[in-house]
Amino acid sequence: MNDRVQRILITGAGSGIGAGIATELAAAGHHILVTDLNAESVDAVVEGIVNAGGSAEGHALDVSRDSDVERLASGLDRPVDVLVNNAGLQHVARLEDFPMDKWDQLVQVMLTGTARLTRALLPGMRQQGYGRIINIGSIHSLVASPYKSAYVAAKHGLTGFSKVLALETADTDITVNTICPTYVKTPLVEKQIADQAKTHGISEDRVVDEIMLKPMPKGVFISFEELAGICAFLLTPPARNITGQCIVVDGGWTVQ
Repeated sequence: MNDRVQRILITGAGSGIGAGIATELAAAGHHILVTDLNAESVDAVVEGIVNAGGSAEGHALDVSRDSDVERLASGLDRPVDVLVNNAGLQHVARLEDFPMDKWDQLVQVMLTGTARLTRALLPGMRQQGYGRIINIGSIHSLVASPYKSAYVAAKHGLTGFSKVLALETADTDITVNTICPTYVKTPLVEKQIADQAKTHGISEDRVVDEIMLKPMPKGVFISFEELAGICAFLLTPPARNITGQCIVVDGGWTVQ
């Protein structure tokens, strides 16, 4: 196993999945670069990690802006070892009612933003001859749900991007993989529950039981600890030949 401390940059780490992964990997002894659009959220996560005895620093970052990405990359004193592309958002609506500026925003953050930041940090990984790029996809990287056209399109695109980049980095010790979980109980998902209830005209409890968890034979939400554990494994030597893969954490959804 690889016990060395690694520098791990996580986007969208001010809350939800990103904050959960940041906290867990910091507890394992790694140095975390917490980034998020919301500077106050970044500070809160960093403070929590440091107060628990971990090592972290914070950076405000909008992955959809070239200037933000360039500022971050140029300000690093040395390359990051691991990039976790997690930043995301959701909007639920029929395509006919989907504002195109919102559609563009989702793709800019979750697909183009991932490419933008990875492009900026990849030369440093090549220079040091090591890197791990972990893209946080979704069950919607593999299947579709109604009213989520932008999200599903972006997450499907993320798997294709990961596969291409895995081939482009096969000449060095860099791996690129996509973790594809079903629903994790985050503020983003809580909002989806309310939006889905409104769109379908049913209660929030029915959304959870009949839409979110029904396709999963296991019937439970995915935890932060599960996702952080998969990330931690991908950092170890036994995972050095796992690249270009979708690691599906779906409670049996896609085997039916």
